[in-house]
Amino acid sequence: MSAEIATNRKAGRDFHISEKYEAGIELRGTEVKSIRAGKINISDAFCRVEKGQLFLYGCDIQPWETASLWFQHESKRPRRLLMHKREIFKLEQATAVKGASLPLLRMYWKNRKVKVELGVGKGKTHGDQRHDLKNRVELREAQREMARFNQRA
Repeated sequence: MSAEIATNRKAGRDFHISEKYEAGIELRGTEVKSIRAGKINISDAFCRVEKGQLFLYGCDIQPWETASLWFQHESKRPRRLLMHKREIFKLEQATAVKGASLPLLRMYWKNRKVKVELGVGKGKTHGDQRHDLKNRVELREAQREMARFNQRA
């Protein structure tokens, strides 16, 4: 059972996601308290492999109000993600392809620990985005018609 903390809806719009991976995240105590308070934004978050380790950039965890200056954290600092070496190696190979990136898809609780789901994605063009929007509109209209038909019967 996992409880959703935050979801990156922009990732589904901007990328074709081919694979999804789960990773742990290295956090400080004040960051966990801010996450529990819901002060997090992952809309611009992405991952990068550097020197055999996986780091998360662009994840905005606001400072916790009641913490002293000694224990406070930076809101947009790079955070290390925890995965097996072979998985990190796979991700490094996947991002070596031109146009591939690692957007953060969602953050959630699992067994009292914060986990992140990242995907291997290739950027969509504006034509792809318009095509997806057209398909969604057509599907919504078809569902409305089905509901209208079922109400009459």
